[in-house]
Formats: sequence, structure tokens, C-alpha cells
Amino acid sequence: MAEGRCERADAVRNRRAILEATERLLTENPPEQVSMERIAAAAGVGKGTVFHRFGSRAGLMRELMLERALSLHESVAHGPPPLGPGAPPGERLLAFLDAVVDVVGRNKGLLAALGQAATAPRDPQEDAREQHSVYGFWHGHISGLLAEERPGLDAELLAHVLLGALQNGPIVRLLGQGETRRLAMSLKLLVTGVLE
Repeated sequence: MAEGRCERADAVRNRRAILEATERLLTENPPEQVSMERIAAAAGVGKGTVFHRFGSRAGLMRELMLERALSLHESVAHGPPPLGPGAPPGERLLAFLDAVVDVVGRNKGLLAALGQAATAPRDPQEDAREQHSVYGFWHGHISGLLAEERPGLDAELLAHVLLGALQNGPIVRLLGQGETRRLAMSLKLLVTGVLE
């Protein structure tokens, strides 16, 4: 029994080391230079361990993004207002968009790597899980807050428009130049205009 616990603890340590090494390498290098071999070496594990745990480079990048998004989900569900419960929906929406821009801005290399991974063949079930867990959550939260604040709006479409802006080529380049505050202010102006 103790041996099983030790293996689980070791697997948890390896997973954490791999994710941290990936994030560090993506911060320091262009995504195309961050190979599975480099990640394994930086994490202090074998390349086979990385593939066994995440399946592929694309799977690793998606898992890292899910990890980053999870902390935002926790803040939305249980954190203090205005991001968490208790603030008016318009204030929560502005705080959430700021937080999303921050996550995206801090993970530019990860997003670029995810963009490269998007061309790789994918399992439809994996797509559905990812859609539900990241984009689906973000879209649902934004559209819910929009609908609550302005019931007559097409909140579902507006949420797609707002999130789509974060995947736009010129916006991604802007984020790559460190212009996260500029993007956050522009989104705030758009949303404030919509909610008036």
C-alpha cells in the first residue's frame, strides 16, 4: 500500500515539474524551440514520462492552459468580489475580462504553442472536454453576466465576439508586445458601451 502511495506522489511531483518546466521554457523561448526533449530535461524526467503523462506536445500545452484557467475559475466561483460572487453583474463582467486578458497576456508563449497544436489531429472527445472546461466556462460566465445586466441583449453571441477578440491575429501580436493593459482598456470601453 505504501508503495502505491509513493508512486502516486512521484507521479504528482513529475506532473508538477513538467508543467513548471514547460511554462518556464515558453517564457524564455519561442514556442517552436520548446520540444518535448527540452521539457523533459528541464523537468528532470525522461522523455517517455512526458509522453506517457500528456500523450503529445499538444496535449501538454492544452493541459498547461487548463491549469492556468483553473485558478481563474476558482476566483470566479469562490473569490472576493468583484471577480467572485457578490458584485453587480456589470462589475463582475469587467473584472472577469480583465482577469482573462491577464491570463492570456501572461501566457503568450503558451497560446502560441496552442495555436500550433490546433493544426494537429485531435480526438473529438478531447475537444469536447476542452471546450467545456475553458472556452465553455468563459463563454457561459460572460454570456450569463451580460444577460443578467441587460436581458434584451444577444448575450450568447456577444460573449463569442468578446472571446474571439482574444484569438485575433493583430490582438495576439499586441499581447506579444506586452500591451495587455491596452487590450483590457479597449474591452472595458466596448463592454461599458454595450451595457449602457
